[in-house]
Amino acid sequence: MAEVLAEIATGEPKGRCVDVAGPEPQDLVDMARRTNEARGRKVKLVPTWSGPLGAGMAGNVQLPGENARIAPTTFDEWLAGRR
Repeated sequence: MAEVLAEIATGEPKGRCVDVAGPEPQDLVDMARRTNEARGRKVKLVPTWSGPLGAGMAGNVQLPGENARIAPTTFDEWLAGRR
């Protein structure tokens, strides 16, 4: 991700940037749970469709587009490096 941000910051303006994503789709609530566990936090997360992440954000709407740059680091690898 740092490499992509450096390219954007130092490169010519191009309008909208391409999507950047990891190599595997992940569930956001599960990612939050696993992040809390890795940090030693005991928090009960209850999924809800209220607030800014409403039902319109469900399904595949957050998946990257066709021309996305796929980063090689998985969420599990990133999380393991954050401990």
